[in-house]
Amino acid sequence: MNKEQETNMTSVQMLGLELPTDPRWVNLAEKELEEVLTDHAFCEQKAATYCISLIQRYPDKEELVKELAPIVTEEWGHFRQVLREMEKRGIKLGRQRKDEYVNGLKAFARKGLGRDERLMDELLTCALIEARSCERFRLLSLYLKEEKLRDFYHQFMVSEAGHYRLFLELARRYFPREEVDARWKEFLEYEAGLMKKMALRGDRVH
Repeated sequence: MNKEQETNMTSVQMLGLELPTDPRWVNLAEKELEEVLTDHAFCEQKAATYCISLIQRYPDKEELVKELAPIVTEEWGHFRQVLREMEKRGIKLGRQRKDEYVNGLKAFARKGLGRDERLMDELLTCALIEARSCERFRLLSLYLKEEKLRDFYHQFMVSEAGHYRLFLELARRYFPREEVDARWKEFLEYEAGLMKKMALRGDRVH
């Protein structure tokens, strides 16, 4: 195992992920920075929108509302940051792309559950998206050739790590920890399988 592979393995272990990103992804992403930045912008926009959706659907969950309200502001601020970076580079936003990874995770959510029971899977889905985003941003912060862009992605890595922990903690506040941890393990195993099946693409964050 080379140094880069060891770094990737350490990252996934810290985040609980079962499968590290193929190290070739950074090289592919560097060749398609315009596409990666565009996809990243939409990821931040969708994250803000989804947090709003959770607040709208679970207004009775006071801790959830309190914790997610500032995340909405933060994610929308990230969206604007990425847009500014794109503007500096002469990149236009373009159209939103279909997110095979996120759609694959959402397909794993259990069907036929009541409103409150669905919340666990929703929070764990969010936690997993943030964890994988954190892992990918860490790779960009370490291995991109451009120093300013490495610094740019370092800040996003730190933010996503905090969001990952928050969503997991919210799930454990509203549901028995043993149930959450058992379901989280199932999500992690499923996500590893999903990653193996998906083609390695440098034009997407996930």
